[in-house]
Amino acid sequence: MARRATGGTGRAKTAGARRPEVRLPELEPYDGGELEPDGDYDGLEFRAADLAGQDGAGARFLDCALTDCALDETRLPHARFLDSVLAGTRGVGTDLADATLRDVELRDARLGGTQLHGAVLERVLIRGGKIDYLNLRMAKLTDVVFEGCVLVEPDFGEANLTRVEFVDCALTGADFGGATLKDVDLRGAATLEITRGVGRLAGAVISPAQLVDLAPVLALELGIRVEG
Repeated sequence: MARRATGGTGRAKTAGARRPEVRLPELEPYDGGELEPDGDYDGLEFRAADLAGQDGAGARFLDCALTDCALDETRLPHARFLDSVLAGTRGVGTDLADATLRDVELRDARLGGTQLHGAVLERVLIRGGKIDYLNLRMAKLTDVVFEGCVLVEPDFGEANLTRVEFVDCALTGADFGGATLKDVDLRGAATLEITRGVGRLAGAVISPAQLVDLAPVLALELGIRVEG
């Protein structure tokens, strides 16, 4: 269990995120049939599968690998991804509302308008790739790492973030309105642009340079007039 440590000055240090440790067993190839609502997928490899427009609402994916799959308009609300790897996935409008991702790696994704509002993410690594307009409103993120990826206008509105790290990634046009943050480390973000909710960053740690960059937005949100 991660603990808050204190340095010599007595100031609390930010607890680091626990990364997933996914060890997939020998996988069976997926037979190519369409996804089914409430389907149960265990130990399968989905390779270059076109899952666009299919309905897998409430499905469970355990010890699975989805590699180079198309997820355009795929319906996966309330789905559960457990101990699984998604690599090279691409798609627009993928519906993962209220889904659960636990011990999952998402690598080199190219996604747009992905709906993850109300979702639960626990021990998730999102590495590489580019995700536009990611909707994480009211989601719960615990031990999540965004690494080497580009996030364009992500929406963390009213989300709960605990032990979340942004490492070597670009974060532009982010919305943290109404969000609750605890042990969130933004110092590693190569680009940090917050358009809403900068006043909700209590519980996060940023660098001095990032504070300077965010100062105009922070002053505006707090109603501070800055005049020469």
